[in-house]
Amino acid sequence: MKSSQTWNQHVVKKENKSLVLEKIMRASPISRTNVARLTGLNKGTVSSLVSELLDEQLINESGPGKSSGGRRPLILNFNKTAGFSVGIDLGVNYILGILTDLEGNNIEEKVVYFSDLSYEEIRKELFFTIDHLIKHSPKSAYGIVGIGIGAPGTVSKDGEILLAPNLDWKNINLKAVLQERYNLPVIIENEANAGAHGEKCFGVGKDFDNIIYVSVGMGIGVGLILNGHIYKGNNGFSGELGHMTIEVNGIKCRCGNDGCWELYASEQALLKSAFQQGITNSSNPQTSYESLYKLAENGDKETIKLFEQIGDYLGVGINNIINTFNPQQVIIGNRMASAKKWIQEPLNKRIHNQTLWFQKRDLQINFSELSTHSAALGVAAYVSEAFLKNDTQPKRTT
Repeated sequence: MKSSQTWNQHVVKKENKSLVLEKIMRASPISRTNVARLTGLNKGTVSSLVSELLDEQLINESGPGKSSGGRRPLILNFNKTAGFSVGIDLGVNYILGILTDLEGNNIEEKVVYFSDLSYEEIRKELFFTIDHLIKHSPKSAYGIVGIGIGAPGTVSKDGEILLAPNLDWKNINLKAVLQERYNLPVIIENEANAGAHGEKCFGVGKDFDNIIYVSVGMGIGVGLILNGHIYKGNNGFSGELGHMTIEVNGIKCRCGNDGCWELYASEQALLKSAFQQGITNSSNPQTSYESLYKLAENGDKETIKLFEQIGDYLGVGINNIINTFNPQQVIIGNRMASAKKWIQEPLNKRIHNQTLWFQKRDLQINFSELSTHSAALGVAAYVSEAFLKNDTQPKRTT
């Protein structure tokens, strides 16, 4: 009985400590008195937990704040540079790596482009990117607190990449590889889920709880935030809507299906159409999107039509998603978000003409302002959140 009671006290203390830290993070600069008011904890408990957080360097004190009649209180601030997170967006033809502080501010970034590399070659590029970010990490109490990877495919709840068809990967345990090399916590998440989390934390999704994030790169991934939480489904495989059929007798996809949405509404569809129409003589995914974007910017009508066609096909799939999930907001993200000026009108026209009228009530369709950084920011945030949630007596680097 005594052991059980001690354990319960430990759990309660840990939960209270997390609550105090959360309030300081959200409301700093803040006094102990206001922390007690916001948490509902008594002042003695708050004072004790604040002392621990100060010792652990997760918060710090600044000069006295305004007095409400008595002695001027010391002000508490969250120490956002107590540690740093590595966030990686592992794309089909690129790796975008960022180093963030514990509030998600971008400290350093590295981008590597590639084409048709093997798993072993991509792994080397990934190591190179992570090594660069770690090398550029400022000195801090806890150093690098973890590594997050957003992967373009189906990821199990245990972090195994079960299928990434556009990379030709199956059953890749990248998490174990990275943990062994860096001896750090590693989180592997589906890229679209990571992007949805990034938009919810830092982007245009901050004020919404039912969000559909559509990541449009070489493929299409969909992240679902329902009632404020990422929806992963029974085994963690939800969101593979890039592989829903929109053409019954359509093109064969690498996933094995025919007529998948991403074959008509993604970057690969844009590049293929441009190549077939002779607009570009290169199918190299490293350079073609940028060259097409520049052509459209310069007023090339045929290229603009290709972007508009992408917008229309995006509307076809998004119409299905809206009718299924009745979201508050749809966010178009990843590289195709930069083409908003050409794809927005045909996309909205398709939604206007086909989506059920009552589904359109209170619906917003937005384009990401984070653009290519949503997923990397999202997985970095997952890493920071896991560190702050699970640590009561964190291990310091000094």
